[in-house]
Amino acid sequence: MTNRLYSLLLLALSAFSLAACSDDEDGGGLQGGPNANMNVATTDPAVLRLEFPRLKGGDSKVIIYRTGSRKYDQDRVNYAVEWDCAKKSQRWSCYQMHQGYTGDYKRVTNNLYYNDTKNLASGEYYSTDYIKKSGYDHGHICPNADRQYSYDANYQTFYMTNMQPQYRKFNGYDDTGSDQGEGLWVRMEEQVREWVPRKQTDTLYVCKGGTIDNEDQIIERLQGKLIVPRYFFMAVLLKNEMGYRAVGFWAEQKKDAWRDDEPLSAYAVSIDELERLTGIDFFCNLPDNIENSVEDHYVPKVWGLD
Repeated sequence: MTNRLYSLLLLALSAFSLAACSDDEDGGGLQGGPNANMNVATTDPAVLRLEFPRLKGGDSKVIIYRTGSRKYDQDRVNYAVEWDCAKKSQRWSCYQMHQGYTGDYKRVTNNLYYNDTKNLASGEYYSTDYIKKSGYDHGHICPNADRQYSYDANYQTFYMTNMQPQYRKFNGYDDTGSDQGEGLWVRMEEQVREWVPRKQTDTLYVCKGGTIDNEDQIIERLQGKLIVPRYFFMAVLLKNEMGYRAVGFWAEQKKDAWRDDEPLSAYAVSIDELERLTGIDFFCNLPDNIENSVEDHYVPKVWGLD
C-alpha cells in the first residue's frame, strides 16, 4: 500500500470514528437529538457533564469535589466519585482534561490519605486504612499527576474515596536495582495524558475505576472488609474540532509481572465492550445517536495504539 493511499485510508477511518458536535466544552447544544439514558440532575447539575456515566443510585452517592476558582473549570469541578455506601468502596472517578489543567502542584500531602468525613457519614466508610501495610498500594483513580493546577485540586485526589488497592507492579514503577519496570496502569495513565488535546477548546473526558460489583471480578477483601478489584478500566472520550471519538482500557491487575513489554493495544476495547464487562453506562449524557456512533468501535491507529 502506498503512503498516500494509507494516509487516505487512515483519514477515512478517523472521520468514521468521530461524530459531529458543537463548540460547547461540556456538551450543551450538541447536535444529536434525544437522549433516553441521560442522568437526572436531582441534586447537582454537574452530573449532566460528559465525563459522568449513568448513576447507579440505590446505596451509592455521587461526591463532586470542587475548587474555589472558575479559572480552570466553569463549574469549579475538580473530579467526581461514585461511592457505594454499602460496599464502602468507590465505583469510579471521572474528570476532564484539557490544556488548562497544567501546573506545578505535585503530591502535596506527602503520601498521606484522608477519609472524606464531610461528604460521608461515619457508617459509610472504613475508619481504618486497610490498604496501609497490606501489600497493596494506594491506587489513585483520578491521578494526582492529572490535577497539578492548584494545591486544593491535588490535595483532593488523596481522599480515600479516590483510592483502590492496587499491586505495586500494576500501579507503580521502579527505576533502580535489578527488578526495574513500569506498571501497566501507570502506562495507561501516561497514555491518557498523551491524548490531552493541545487546543484549549478541546477536551478529554475520562472515567476510571475498579470492579466491585461481581464476586468473580474481586481478588479478595482486606481483613474481610475492603474490596480489592481484580480488573481496572478506563473510558476515554475525546472532543475536538472534528467531533467525538472514544476508546476504553480493560486490564486484570497482577502481582508478579511488570508487563511493560506488552502493547497497550492488547488492552484496548470499545466502550460498548467496556460497558458489557463493567455494567456501567459510560458517556450517557451524549445524545443517543452520537453515543451509539462513538461507542460501538474504535480505530487503534487513530489513537496511536499500534
